[in-house]
Amino acid sequence: MSTPYPFTAIVGQDDLRLGLLLNAVSPAVGGVLVRGEKGTAKSTAVRALAALMPEVSVVPRCRFSCDPVSPDPACPDGPHAEATGVSRAARTVELPVGASEDRLVGALDIERALSEGVKAFEPGLLADAHRGILYVDEVNLLHDHLVDLLLDAAAMGASYVEREGVSVRHAARFLLVGTMNPEEGELRPQLLDRFGLTVEVAASRDTDERVEVVRRRLAYDDDPEGFAARWAGEESALRERIAAARALLPRVVLGDGVLRQIAATCAAFEVDGMRADIVMARTATALAAWAGREEVTADDVRQAALLALPHRRRRNPFDAPGLDEDKLDQTLDEAGPQENSDGDDQPDPDPDPDGGGDDDGGGGGGGGVPPQADGDRTPPRGESGDTPSQAPGGSPDAPGRSTGAEQQPVASAEPFRTKMLSVPGLGEGAAGRRSRARTEHGRTTGARRPQGALTKLHLAATVQAAAPHQRARGRSGRGLVVRRDDLRQATREGREGNLVLFVVDASGSMAARQRMSAVKGAVLSLLLDAYQRRDKVGLVTFRGKEAEVALPPTSSVDAAASRLESLPTGGRTPLAAGLLKAHDVLRVERLRDPSRRPLLVVVTDGRATGGPEPVALAGRAGRLHRSEGTASVVVDCESGYVRLGLAGELARELGGTAVTLDELRADSIAGLVKDVTAAGRAA
Repeated sequence: MSTPYPFTAIVGQDDLRLGLLLNAVSPAVGGVLVRGEKGTAKSTAVRALAALMPEVSVVPRCRFSCDPVSPDPACPDGPHAEATGVSRAARTVELPVGASEDRLVGALDIERALSEGVKAFEPGLLADAHRGILYVDEVNLLHDHLVDLLLDAAAMGASYVEREGVSVRHAARFLLVGTMNPEEGELRPQLLDRFGLTVEVAASRDTDERVEVVRRRLAYDDDPEGFAARWAGEESALRERIAAARALLPRVVLGDGVLRQIAATCAAFEVDGMRADIVMARTATALAAWAGREEVTADDVRQAALLALPHRRRRNPFDAPGLDEDKLDQTLDEAGPQENSDGDDQPDPDPDPDGGGDDDGGGGGGGGVPPQADGDRTPPRGESGDTPSQAPGGSPDAPGRSTGAEQQPVASAEPFRTKMLSVPGLGEGAAGRRSRARTEHGRTTGARRPQGALTKLHLAATVQAAAPHQRARGRSGRGLVVRRDDLRQATREGREGNLVLFVVDASGSMAARQRMSAVKGAVLSLLLDAYQRRDKVGLVTFRGKEAEVALPPTSSVDAAASRLESLPTGGRTPLAAGLLKAHDVLRVERLRDPSRRPLLVVVTDGRATGGPEPVALAGRAGRLHRSEGTASVVVDCESGYVRLGLAGELARELGGTAVTLDELRADSIAGLVKDVTAAGRAA
């Protein structure tokens, strides 16, 4: 087993270390979600925490880590007779993003259950993580059905395996720790709320601190055991401090005044439900114990709010988590005493959580206030030299801009609920909520022979396959003689996520009469719909003389919203270039992810200018998409009394359908899903 990187050797990242240590002191806090850019020691810190956790006492030879003092009466390995427990280190179990359901919850031998009535059960990762840490790296990329299982286990403290009327239950109480990069997409709100705390991490911009990070990492890579030995003293001191805080925790007093501050803070930030109040109370209590105090102060409440509320406050899906600290201070002042118990009027956030080191905390991010990231609504202009304002022909004075100068970005109109657009047919892509697909979960539509391990038994088909052979197999009793060849896997139909590629016309004709505000509002509404349906999205824009990929396909829908907000308009309308650029993007994505089907959404008024025969060229580009079977929708942005109907012509060339901005609203286009292909077949 490799030597883990010492927790106390991590440079900076004060909020990350504090969030993890508070959970080590009080597992009832409910875990921590670590959000941040890649390469910021997220996984390193989580794995290092395991070495600091106190040992647990377990029943010997129990696969489910039962406590000998109070064993689980329903343990599949029980009942347990009185026995002396054995101590072992708390486990850190990692859940891979691509894990199967059987690997997470365990597998039940259906063949033995049917033929012998024996519950032969092989425990999964939830059983291994009981009374330990369950770590999910890239938790935002976890499949929906695994998220559902995690939610059930976290809520009930137990895992249930149900297979055709045969069930197994075992305890599954664990500290849930997840890490994620927001650029790759957000978490479902239900799972987000299950994390007690959230912290934002970013790489330090301090030169000395970055030098120290590199120096320590290189020293660890050269000699892991020697490096760990040099930090053994600090690790031992921190382990003792955790044990002392755990012992002090039951004696910490949570006064009525402090409890009122907690309730007032949660109400002021309009968090849903009561879990936030409970988590804040537990976090504030853990902070007091960590500081060696027996009474919770207003400072503890403030720090608890910065850790427990950013991911729970009501916000738009494309807004980054965070708290208004001025509002927080005002709420605490109004709800509590004018002075803290130590007479200090100003909050003093918790010092270096490991009690040592001279780090300046540059990577901490301010106790829950996130740093600026790609997902913010308005990224800095000119960064990396590739902002939307620097698209091909980007300057207003660039040659070839004969029809209108570039205009500054306009704000989008208010988003609205859109009708669902979906890809026709039956896919087999990643789990989602858009198009019909063969999935592991959903309604049963048939049966087939299993390919690999059996996961979903089709009982009727299995019995039907085994029934003709009972006499030949010498059946004499009431039990059914079942062989492996008789087993049938249920085929199910659910929903998949798609690649929704937006091709947005940003030319001068779209800027006329301020139509771009309404267009951005419509695209933002479709992006919100894609966020809710777990799609990947991409953004291609065209104006001037060329088209550009403003955002390659990604799961970060908020990044697409950010690029859309900063999109300027002006110039000619190279419609064909936009469609051809979209074709290139889809071609590459088919190689990368062949099972994820695309949906092309073209937002334009249908006009095409610039170059020889621009309309005919756009038509040929549309027919190229139709020849490859790409499902498409054209959002017609033409307005005014005189309409040319060019968007409808483009939709026919694409083999899709055209809808106006008004028809895009959910209440206006019933049956649009069927029309996506109907127009193509008619053409």
